[in-house]
Amino acid sequence: MNEPYRVGVDIGGTFTDLVMLDSRSGRLFNEKVLTTPQDPSVGVLEGMQKILDAYGAKPSEVRHVIHGTTLVANAIIERRGAKVALITTAGFRDVLEIGTEWRYDTYDLFIEMPEPLVPRRWRYEVPERIGPAGNILTDLDEQAAVEVVRQIAATDAEAVAISLLHGFRNPVHEQRVRDIVKREAPHLVVCISSDVMPEIDEYERTSTTICNAYVLPIFERYLRRLTDGLHRMGIDKDLYLMLSDGGTVHESTAVSHPIRLVQSGPAGGVQATTVIGSLAGAPDVLCFDMGGTTAKACLIDAGEPLRTTEFEVARVYRFKRGSGLPLRIPVIEMIETGAGGGSIAQLDHLGLVQVGPESSSADPGPACYGRGGKWATVTDADLVLGYLAADSFLGGDMQLDVQAAKQALTENIAEPLGVSAIDAAWAVHETVNENMAQAASIHALEKAKNIAGYAMLPIGGAGPVHACNIAMKLSLPQVICPLSAGVASALGFLVSPTAFTFVQGGVVPLGELEFAAVREMLDSMEGDGRQLLLAAGITAETMQIEHVVAMRYVGQGYDVEAQINAAILAASDREAMRAAFESAYRTQFGRIEPNMPVEIVSWRVTVAGPRPSIDLTAARATAVTGAPIKGNRKVYFGPAMGFVDVPVYDRYQLQPGNSFDGPGIFEERESTTVVPPGATSRIDTALNLVIDLPGAA
Repeated sequence: MNEPYRVGVDIGGTFTDLVMLDSRSGRLFNEKVLTTPQDPSVGVLEGMQKILDAYGAKPSEVRHVIHGTTLVANAIIERRGAKVALITTAGFRDVLEIGTEWRYDTYDLFIEMPEPLVPRRWRYEVPERIGPAGNILTDLDEQAAVEVVRQIAATDAEAVAISLLHGFRNPVHEQRVRDIVKREAPHLVVCISSDVMPEIDEYERTSTTICNAYVLPIFERYLRRLTDGLHRMGIDKDLYLMLSDGGTVHESTAVSHPIRLVQSGPAGGVQATTVIGSLAGAPDVLCFDMGGTTAKACLIDAGEPLRTTEFEVARVYRFKRGSGLPLRIPVIEMIETGAGGGSIAQLDHLGLVQVGPESSSADPGPACYGRGGKWATVTDADLVLGYLAADSFLGGDMQLDVQAAKQALTENIAEPLGVSAIDAAWAVHETVNENMAQAASIHALEKAKNIAGYAMLPIGGAGPVHACNIAMKLSLPQVICPLSAGVASALGFLVSPTAFTFVQGGVVPLGELEFAAVREMLDSMEGDGRQLLLAAGITAETMQIEHVVAMRYVGQGYDVEAQINAAILAASDREAMRAAFESAYRTQFGRIEPNMPVEIVSWRVTVAGPRPSIDLTAARATAVTGAPIKGNRKVYFGPAMGFVDVPVYDRYQLQPGNSFDGPGIFEERESTTVVPPGATSRIDTALNLVIDLPGAA
């Protein structure tokens, strides 16, 4: 393939970000356009045309478009997916209400649980039963299944989710019901749990399968609109999409498993952070991603982000685990720590400042955007405090309205509290920062991590504005702000390998494990992965295979993942498997139970291609054409200091070796970095702004 350009496109809640790599020169080019919530593909196509025109690239010269989107998550959160019916084992239609019987708030007598995506009247039962070992206890009543499918076909359902008891151990009944659906109602989209999530935990498996069916029709239509638009534009190459675990896949794979894209944008940001941190000599990093709608944090240890298979979406209470719809998919582990730039600030019932979870989104956006927004947001507060400049937002492409921001803060916060607009703005800013610092600290403690020596690496349009303040609250010594932090997720798509993870559950005691059967199963999973990657253009000799086994002590309800190599499997080495498990268990919990038996819960096989390499030093190289200082402006650093006259620097005019004493404002098109008084900063060889914070050892 001789086409020189690769483009990463990330749809956020407020902006759609694009990063284009010219493989001939190694240069990177960025673009931002407002997201179009009613049809996100419109914003993508607008951004693609804009970035191609801006840098003189032809559509026919584009080799790859790699895409991440919030469409899947938003469809579930906003309840605008397809109408789904559920087919399950007789007697189990109410599993969605029963759940795990775990209360996220023990003492709330009026606890509110998430409303199931499938109402009870659309949940159907078929007589059948598979045992926990995969043996057939009761044959499938095929005539009953036919009658159920015909009943569903008579409704206006668009999709069917099939989740039968223990279907992950033996999928024969699920597959047969799927065949009946395709025969009797070929217009229906159908998903079976043994394909979507072949693991133990009936409630989570059913929920994940339903969510996949819920978003699949709208995701398929969206992809069709997007690919048709790209083809009309003259880009006739295949589309690739970012998964929540940090791998990219061909569109044909993504369209079958859209639920795996629920965290695609943030995953791209973490992948970019991993590369940037390693190049900056900081393999241990707290990635802080603050965009227009939310803020997230991720721990990166020794250059690898933490991963998990448990995730929740559409929480009733944003920060309460257990109040959302559970998903069991491979994801990079991130915690939502707070609000984004467009999050709305208001007073709660106690008269305290509350920020989020409601967002002004891209339309109408914050009050300062001048698009009709009346609510005060984090961006409005940052503008009033002087962190943002009205005339240089998005490189001057978007003029901000300071008076509109002050008016929104005054009406919604200042007047009810009897304070000034500046005090109201500072209250919003500090509330956001304190909430995010506390959430990040708790997340680190839950993962048994001491982050005192970690560097913070902020990304997202709002991340660098808030990073230093949050890092000081966490007692972190250093903040590394990359150039173009506001489009880091789109950059992450370009440095992520093509990869896919296969999962197979089945609880079995380690002492009874049949290694020959396991090797056969893993070889089959690996073979499927190799075929996917070969179809995506990855050569066999460059593929990497990773085996992970989830294990637990017998009697426990939670498992721990341990990586094992092919030699352990080939030697049928049970002791080595136990040692790998106990090493991971000790890291997580600080102790082990040497006399307790261990059992296998599930297996994972990841087949990955090579990580694309980008020379970020060369890619970011800029020609100095003017003075580094753009001027000065008044910036507020709290009641003790008030407004301070601060130099404003043009990031594009800074070169490696430049150093500065704080305070300072560093502006670029995609974001603004706020350096507090007492800090020192410098530009490293990759044009990162490295900030040493006051009080650091």
